[in-house]
Amino acid sequence: MPETTATARPPFDPEYEPFLQALHARGPMVLTPEMLPAMRALDTTEADLDAVLHAKGLERRSITVPGHRGDPIRLAVVQHVGRTGTAACAYSMHGGGMVFGHHLGNLDSFDEWLFPEDVVLVSVDYRLAPEHPDPYPVEDCYAGLVWVAEHADELGIDPERLFLVGQSAGGGLAAGTALLARDRGGPALCGLVLVSPMLDDRLDTVSAHQFDGVGVADRALCRFGWDAYLGDRRGTAAVSAAAAPARAEDLTGLPRTYVDCGSAEVFRDETVAFASRLWAAGVPTELHVWPGAFHGFTSMAPRSRLARAATGALAAWTADLLGR
Repeated sequence: MPETTATARPPFDPEYEPFLQALHARGPMVLTPEMLPAMRALDTTEADLDAVLHAKGLERRSITVPGHRGDPIRLAVVQHVGRTGTAACAYSMHGGGMVFGHHLGNLDSFDEWLFPEDVVLVSVDYRLAPEHPDPYPVEDCYAGLVWVAEHADELGIDPERLFLVGQSAGGGLAAGTALLARDRGGPALCGLVLVSPMLDDRLDTVSAHQFDGVGVADRALCRFGWDAYLGDRRGTAAVSAAAAPARAEDLTGLPRTYVDCGSAEVFRDETVAFASRLWAAGVPTELHVWPGAFHGFTSMAPRSRLARAATGALAAWTADLLGR
């Protein structure tokens, strides 16, 4: 790759400069195995989370279901308090580079774009690498999806309005789970939401090189996650499309998809390329590239101008998907 490509990069939106400068002042973004336990901890108590949800008219319960190889995994089910009847279902996979994050994290952030609709949110507690490398995370996600579809009546959801949601690593898992559902004749999906998805283990796009040591979730951090997930197979022909969906040769048959990312983030080019390939496969796809946005801007700076625009665009797409 030309040297100028590696150093020139699109600028961050000026609104984000104070946040990013403060982040940069803390030193290089280095992730080690020793840091993972603390990063995996929920940053609030479950009781406090439930209080926040209840203040927004929402309630949560936990269900244990069979994951990959029948091992137990947890699902968090969030819905409007006192909901009756049959609702759509958003099945969600959290981010965290395949190695951290929490299925209860950010549950209170869905209210601005998802819960204006009559929707049940199911968040899956997939197992994390490196203790549980590929295929555990994506197979846990798929097993949970199958359970949800098979227990639609019990959950009060409409199996014909079941869609997947994922951000960052969760976006990669959502795309991989959709591919497994298609290839295995699994649950029918009406939609797929990919927010700054982590799709390509090869990390050799222009944006991957532009944001190496810069911004949030840079190339080195992503390499750590992919290495933990795939081990020595990372970057080789031995990686499946379910593990790294950028490798999928055929995207036909995937559901209607919403894709977004920032122009100033490491996953930009793999995200845009995936959207282009969805169009080529005839999949109805909406793509947004938010100028100057960094990775995770909607969760780290939710009140910023770009974050409000991105949340509004996703809310409009979701309303249209569910027929409001």
